[in-house]
Amino acid sequence: MTIIPEVKPPPPDVTNSSAVHGDFLDSEFRYSLFSTFYGIIFILGILANCYVLFVLQRIREAKAIGEIRIYMANLTIADLLFTCALPFWVDYYSRHGDWIYPDFLCRVTGSMFFINTYCAILFLCAISVNRYWAITRPLSAAASDRWQRGAIVSFTIWAVTLGMAVPQLLSPGSHMDEQNVTRCFEGYHRESDEEKQGVALTHFGIIAIFFVVFFLVVVCNLLIARTLLLRPPGARCGPVASTAAGKSLRAPASAKPRGVKRRALQMLCAVVGVFVLCFLPHHVIQGPWTLAVLEIGQGWGSVGWDLETRQALNDAHQITLLLMGLNCILDPVVYCFATRKFRRFIFAHMKKVAKGEACSSQTFTSQVSSQESRNHSQRSPGDMQPMQTLGNDGQIHFIRTEPR
Repeated sequence: MTIIPEVKPPPPDVTNSSAVHGDFLDSEFRYSLFSTFYGIIFILGILANCYVLFVLQRIREAKAIGEIRIYMANLTIADLLFTCALPFWVDYYSRHGDWIYPDFLCRVTGSMFFINTYCAILFLCAISVNRYWAITRPLSAAASDRWQRGAIVSFTIWAVTLGMAVPQLLSPGSHMDEQNVTRCFEGYHRESDEEKQGVALTHFGIIAIFFVVFFLVVVCNLLIARTLLLRPPGARCGPVASTAAGKSLRAPASAKPRGVKRRALQMLCAVVGVFVLCFLPHHVIQGPWTLAVLEIGQGWGSVGWDLETRQALNDAHQITLLLMGLNCILDPVVYCFATRKFRRFIFAHMKKVAKGEACSSQTFTSQVSSQESRNHSQRSPGDMQPMQTLGNDGQIHFIRTEPR
C-alpha cells in the first residue's frame, strides 16, 4: 500500500464502469474482486506457509540444509505477516473502501503489504545469488560460514525493508474524503506540486531499486542455466586448487545427472517466474500510474493526461496489486525446487498422511535417512564422484561421494 495524494479530476463519465467519486479516482470493480481474492489468498497463504514452517522445522532437526533454509524461513515469515493482515483488507473492500478501524491498524496492515513485497523480492534475489555462487564457485562457497552469511544477509534485508517502511508507519494512514468515507492509504491531498513531486520521486526510487534487483536475479539465473547446460555428462572441469606443497590440482567434477540438472533449471525458472508474474507488471505500471494519480500541475512530473487514460492506468494498477498478492502462495513452489531435501520431506509427509499414519520428527528423519541409504546402496562404485572439500588444515582434500 502506498501513500498517494487525493486528486481532483474532471466530472466522471457515467457510462464508464469505473467511476470517479468526488475528488477520488476509483475503480469500482476492485471492491468485489479484492474482497473475494484476498479471502482466498488468506486461506491458502496461511495453510501453505504454516506447512512450510512445519517442514523447515523438521529439516532443521534433521540438519539437512543451511543457508537456503534461513532465507526460506525468513521469506515464509514475511508471507505470513502479509496473510495475517488480509482479513482487514477483505473487510475494507467489502465495505466499499471504508476503513472502520483505528489509524494505527491502517498504518500497520498497509505497511505489511510493502514489507512482504520487498522482503520477497530481496530474499528471492538472495536465493538466486546463493545458487549461482554454489554452482559456479563451489570452493569459495564451501570455505565460508554459510550460517553466518545467511544470518547477516537476512538481518540486512529486514533492516532495509523495515527502514523503508518507517515513513508509512509514522505518517497518518487513514483519511476521510468528501463523501465521509475513511480511506486507508488512499485519497491523500497534497497542497503543492513540490510535495507531489517528492512523492513521485520516492516511488520512482523504489521502482529503480526493483529493476536493479530484477536485473541481478535474471543475470544470476541465466549464468546458472548456462553453467548447467554447457556441462556435458562425463566432463572433467573442476576448479583449480592449491595444495600445501604448492602444486595445482584440478578437481574432477562430473556434470550433475540429467534429472538433477532438470530440477535445478526448474528452480531458477520458478524464481524468475515469480518475479515476472507477481512483481514486474506492478513496477512497470507504477511509474505512469503515480503521475496519473498525482496530477502534478507544473514542472517535473506534469503529464496532462485525460481522464480516460488516467482511469485505464488506475484499473491496470489494481490488477497488478492482485498479482503481487499471489506471491505469498507461489513462494512455497520455489522452495520445492530449491532443495532436494525439502521435496523429500514433503513426499514423505504426504505418504504418511495418505496412509493415515501419525507424523513425528523421528519419522521424517528416519524415512529420509533410509531413502538416502537405499539410493546410496543402489549406486555402483563408478557412480561415486570425487568431491573437493576444505580441511581444517587449510588444504584441499578430495573425497568420494554420491552426486547430488
